[in-house]
Amino acid sequence: MEEYGKILVFVMPIFLILIIIEKIYAHYKGENTTPNMDSVSSISSGMVNSVKDVLGLSITVISYEWFETKFAILHLQPIIWTYIIGFIAIDFYGYWSHRLSHQINFLWNKHAIHHSSEEFNLACALRQPISSFVNLFTFLLIPAALLGVPPKVIAITLPIHLFLQFWYHTKHIKKIGFLEQILVTPSHHRVHHAINPIYMDRNHSQIFIIWDKIFGTFQEELDSVPPVFGITRPAHTWNPFRINFQHLWLLITDAWRSDNWKDKVTIWFKPTGWRPKDFEEKYPVDKITDVYAFEKYGTQHSNSLMYWSLFQAIITLLLITYMYNSIAIIGLPNVFIYGAFIFLTVYSYTELMDARKISLLWEGIRFLVGIAIITYVGDWFGIDSLFPFASYIIIGYLILSLSVTVYFVNTNFESEKAAITIS
Repeated sequence: MEEYGKILVFVMPIFLILIIIEKIYAHYKGENTTPNMDSVSSISSGMVNSVKDVLGLSITVISYEWFETKFAILHLQPIIWTYIIGFIAIDFYGYWSHRLSHQINFLWNKHAIHHSSEEFNLACALRQPISSFVNLFTFLLIPAALLGVPPKVIAITLPIHLFLQFWYHTKHIKKIGFLEQILVTPSHHRVHHAINPIYMDRNHSQIFIIWDKIFGTFQEELDSVPPVFGITRPAHTWNPFRINFQHLWLLITDAWRSDNWKDKVTIWFKPTGWRPKDFEEKYPVDKITDVYAFEKYGTQHSNSLMYWSLFQAIITLLLITYMYNSIAIIGLPNVFIYGAFIFLTVYSYTELMDARKISLLWEGIRFLVGIAIITYVGDWFGIDSLFPFASYIIIGYLILSLSVTVYFVNTNFESEKAAITIS
């Protein structure tokens, strides 16, 4: 918990600096590839996912350590070659877990968030699942376990492998020569994120593109077919919690509505997007049929709401940074209370981003929870020992946040809706 938090404190500023550089470059090129609201939603998704991971709010059904202990044929020492073998094994694991997440209905729920952005930029790389509470794919690491790659090597290599997938989420790096034959590049991954029929469910590799070429899922980016990004059933929300569970809710409601018991059971394991017969007519859901003729979500919003959303994301990031740096000071169970407050914060301000009036209820709850925490703990989880009067600043921020939410809900939303109607 504490070690991973420290790693994230180091990595997060690097990601943010690169996102800002991409934003500046896009502005220089006259291309709006990084809309602010989309980026705030992506960064917010990354923040809540990282909190979930740091708090260990997921379980592994069968651990890698158990596999390695029971079935290892060899016992490799943690030298450079062992790390290389472990890295390749993780990449093989990544290809198949990624591919299965695209092909099986219930597995798509945890991956849809990553594809939900209708843009393609570095920020969207941070759209990672909150809903992946159970790891079902450890068995894909059996090759590494048989070779006796130590669990410590896998534990170190996994986050490195994940972080290395950040750089290729961009439209600004074109094809890069011979490396296209070896590595997953921005061009390959643009294909993967595209909803054009020719590109769907292609290029599942994560570091080495060879897996797609071996297993028949490779597709080159074509100059004649510009990629269009998103998911075919658009999310229509900036709220990462809503995005994470939309597909699951559709599966639950379809299973409940179906009169056929076979469909109730098999819907979970059918190909992604499958619904019982006639359900598209009986219970239609919004679906993109022409990838070149649909309106992106959230293009109508006031600058004041956009800037306020940026401010909320920055404050939340500072709160998370303090949490990761101070896990030992905060201690148990307070660190879980802190994590719950972060979840509530992101849910509240992303509901506001969607111009939902119920955001006022969530913000009111968050205000009461924040005040209760300071009253119960005595300050904001020990922060006053590092920054005198910091708890009073947090109280001031909570009052400001509630007041601004009241303003948007009672005043600004009506003018926004009027502007959308006129346009």
